[in-house]
Amino acid sequence: MAPRLQLEKAAWRWAETVRPEEVSQEHIETAYRIWLEPCIRGVCRRNCKGNPNCLVGIGEHIWLGEIDENSFHNIDDPNCERRKKPLELEQFLMVCFKTGSYYEPQTICEHLQYLFALLQNSNRRYIDPSGFVKALGLDTGQQQDAQEFSKLFMSLLEDTLSKQKNPDVRNIVQQQFCGEYAYVTVCNQCGRESKLLSKFYELELNIQGHKQLTDCISEFLKEEKLEGDNRYFCENCQSKQNATRKIRLLSLPCTLNLQLMRFVFDRQTGHKKKLNTYIGFSEILDMEPYVEHKGGSYVYELSAVLIHRGVSAYSGHYIAHVKDPQSGEWYKFNDEDIEKMEGKKLQLGIEEDLEPSKSQTRKPKCGKGTHCSRNAYMLVYRLQTQEKPNTTVQVPAFLQELVDRDNSKFEEWCIEMAEMRKQSVDKGKAKHEEVKELYQRLPAGAEPYEFVSLEWLQKWLDESTPTKPIDNHACLCSHDKLHPDKISIMKRISEYAADIFYSRYGGGPRLTVKALCKECVVERCRILRLKNQLNEDYKTVNNLLKVAVKGNDGFWVGKSSLRSWRQLALEQLDEQDGDAEQSNGKMNGSTLNKDESKEERKEEEEELNFNEDILCPHGKLELCISENERRLVSKEAWSKLQQYFPKAPEFPSYKECCSQCKILEREGEENEALHKMIANEQKTSLPNLFQDKNRPCLSNWPEDTDVLYIVSQFFVEEWRKFVSRKPARCSPVSSVGNSALLCPHGGLMFTFASMTKEDSKLIALIWPSEWQMIQKLFVVDHVIKITRIEVGDVNPSETQYISEPKLCPECREGLLCQQQRDLREYTQATIYVHKVVDNKKVLVPLVVMTSNDQSNGGTKRQKISHQNYIAYQKQVIRRSMRHRKVRGEKALLVSANQTLKELKIQIMHAFSVAPFDQNLSIDGKILSDDCATLGTLGVIPESVILLKADEPIADYAAMDDVMQGKDEFVLGIWISLLGN
Repeated sequence: MAPRLQLEKAAWRWAETVRPEEVSQEHIETAYRIWLEPCIRGVCRRNCKGNPNCLVGIGEHIWLGEIDENSFHNIDDPNCERRKKPLELEQFLMVCFKTGSYYEPQTICEHLQYLFALLQNSNRRYIDPSGFVKALGLDTGQQQDAQEFSKLFMSLLEDTLSKQKNPDVRNIVQQQFCGEYAYVTVCNQCGRESKLLSKFYELELNIQGHKQLTDCISEFLKEEKLEGDNRYFCENCQSKQNATRKIRLLSLPCTLNLQLMRFVFDRQTGHKKKLNTYIGFSEILDMEPYVEHKGGSYVYELSAVLIHRGVSAYSGHYIAHVKDPQSGEWYKFNDEDIEKMEGKKLQLGIEEDLEPSKSQTRKPKCGKGTHCSRNAYMLVYRLQTQEKPNTTVQVPAFLQELVDRDNSKFEEWCIEMAEMRKQSVDKGKAKHEEVKELYQRLPAGAEPYEFVSLEWLQKWLDESTPTKPIDNHACLCSHDKLHPDKISIMKRISEYAADIFYSRYGGGPRLTVKALCKECVVERCRILRLKNQLNEDYKTVNNLLKVAVKGNDGFWVGKSSLRSWRQLALEQLDEQDGDAEQSNGKMNGSTLNKDESKEERKEEEEELNFNEDILCPHGKLELCISENERRLVSKEAWSKLQQYFPKAPEFPSYKECCSQCKILEREGEENEALHKMIANEQKTSLPNLFQDKNRPCLSNWPEDTDVLYIVSQFFVEEWRKFVSRKPARCSPVSSVGNSALLCPHGGLMFTFASMTKEDSKLIALIWPSEWQMIQKLFVVDHVIKITRIEVGDVNPSETQYISEPKLCPECREGLLCQQQRDLREYTQATIYVHKVVDNKKVLVPLVVMTSNDQSNGGTKRQKISHQNYIAYQKQVIRRSMRHRKVRGEKALLVSANQTLKELKIQIMHAFSVAPFDQNLSIDGKILSDDCATLGTLGVIPESVILLKADEPIADYAAMDDVMQGKDEFVLGIWISLLGN
């Protein structure tokens, strides 16, 4: 039997033998012993739960015996953060970036300068690039793939450098990384060639089905036949013809970036997957066979390899291997850890063995000067003929000043960390001596003792947290004494140890043997006896309920209360058991707001009180009139229930129901009959309006009348609800609120043309005969009508429509302007981006103009003032546009104050098209100003933007290689690339 179950049974047996009024001091001590689990000597290997005498396993083991000084702190040696050997870096870009003297970097170029200077002369082991990242405008919380970051970084850097005055700096990105190819289509009939020139900053190579890098390049440049349905329209032949299509490399950059497309879309699973196949690549790459113009120098040497470690396309880690162009040594960059490879050789084998491959493909043999990898993600080659700097350019003085300032902060930090380590060690040694001294004196034995919170003792023995004053308030009852239920979270210690604790740490209150609470023991005895008796009384009450009640000796009890009275009684006993804490404004040691505590208890009492389910709602202890909710029980049954619910309302069988409820019941029946009569009368008087049959239409004016009246569509909807569904549950519609259709000056807010189109759902047209009936049945605040007039003497040639009241041009114009402003002051609205493929025309679906239904009836019946007129315009006369999304479009969330450059970055994430390759247009207008906001460019919610990408479209170009896993791109690769 479980110890806790043994405890409860022992407590019940003891409580049955002692009446609450007979409890003595001896009984109190017996009660506290009963509520403890066995093991009073503390002889165990772990802490005995619930035993205040057991002082083993509360955290003392870390202080006994010899102590390692390093355990007193969690601070690493600050000297480990020092730089051991600086890396050799090229300084060309740093000198070119120089724009003048300054003290704090602001722009991207300035931060890049500062970053290079830190990498050259900082004392730190690694550099925090957060300032540079912030200057780039990147969101550190957004996860990006390495290739995704590469495109974004190149775009931002090129855009920033293009504004520099120095032409060498302005074009350095294009000079180092930009190549050019032609997307060529040749007609098989006439031989005409059409070329589409495009720049590239990296070549995206399909690796599926290939083993060598050269095979991937060959596939990228292979010819594609255009036949059958895929024939090419030749402008020379003026017809569709068979053709061939391929890519021709026109020029190659000094630094050639090759992207291996390892992350592809799996059509079977509907998710991206990683291709863990081995690809072989050499350290020397001759690109001359692949370029159109022969004779140049196109021999490249491997300078960097980016490794993706992980088998999944949604998770993993990036590690970069970068070659120093001066020394020829290879370095591995793994976040803040930088490791120099031995023997000036690239070593990928270690990284290949870290993650097992599902395919378990055997690694092919690699010859001298070649490498094989199933994790290589990006390869960077540098032109061999490129000149290498032979001298090291010194860091400019204004940058060195910033570096020296950062080094000074670093040295101060090292001194501070060393001092904190020393202080932690000193405190730890003092604490060690204290614990060794006091722990042996903690057990009370036969000497005087006190109770201390177990939680506080554990924190005292915890080396990682400072010791706070003793707080025993969580263990007190409402009488400010030790609560019987809290004894299990206390420890009994000697008075000697308690004196030392309170003198050193303070706190309280001190809980001696006199702190044992007699009142709580008495209450606990009473509750235990009641709980034990509850099961017997439950059976007795059930038997009494089966007996029919005779005469007027019965009592009314709610059926809901009868069904749950046992549970209510048990919960009420549990609440009484916990009242000691709540009545004192305390719960688990935390002080509560007294008003809030009373309010919460009041709400609970309203929900749980017995027999209150048959009270009337008028605040007096009166019986409700509904006999279906109550039942008559015998006097004996009521007597048993009263033992558990002495405060429950009592209703003898002869008790009259609430007189006010009877009156309201009669009035409700009369009102219900009256409402039904009114609804039937109105439905009969306006049959066509109710059934919406034979309704007039402005766009197709009826021939048999020259006058039509207008009411608010909201009035019609509310009236139909009353007469059709809710005549007994709601009041009749008494008035026609046409003021919602008028401006503050009393003029009409709609033109005749708008009422036939976008504003048609805001109004309802009424026949003259119906209008006469409406004036009899309802109170009409404003009459609105449209009159048709034939213009001409003999042969009418023109028809005019006149409204009464007339249109208010000023308010109408203000309404339209407000609508336009709303469209240009939006936040988090949806627009659609459609990518144009192969210069084909895209059919943009029509934008369907609709209107929002009126929903707030109260405000629409009131006359609109000048103050709330703008709010009225937005709520009542607002137009919404719905766009029917077509295949190939993607929806984006944008705001009016967002720049076009920020939108291009969103489009890059959605379509994998770099910002500098995007050509955007809307309604035939080219969007080119990257600094302009979408609101000023006329981009409104539900707009459709056309995207044309300056990039070749091969079969594999549709593969989505944007990975969503949490990865990091190592800055070391950019240090080497940008430095040359």
